[in-house]
Amino acid sequence: MKTDLVEIFQTIRASLQPYAAKGFAVRNNTDAVYELWSEQEVEITGRKYDEVFFVSVCILKNSVGFYFMPVYIEPELKKLLQPDLLKLLKGKSCFHVTKLSDELLNQIVNALETGFTLYKQKGWV
Repeated sequence: MKTDLVEIFQTIRASLQPYAAKGFAVRNNTDAVYELWSEQEVEITGRKYDEVFFVSVCILKNSVGFYFMPVYIEPELKKLLQPDLLKLLKGKSCFHVTKLSDELLNQIVNALETGFTLYKQKGWV
């Protein structure tokens, strides 16, 4: 079980990094922030955008923020997430992680794959 915020951040970031090779652009990659964006033109609820946010991880004051846009765009995706991960959801798309077990990391990895599949189906990546 990881409790050090830097270690949690680095572990989650390592799970996000393969998605840069799957079509997402890295916008920030620092010691405290890592984020991925799709640079495809998209239409969401009738509005056109030049890009769309996918996911980020950042070190906050007392936790690591895992910002996961697919659950904001498609709230139904929350039904596919495991209860341990859902307990960490604060607001619409930010999960606050203070302890990272192998099981929770696996749930994050599964969520990422689900979100990637959604973006792929919509032609956003």
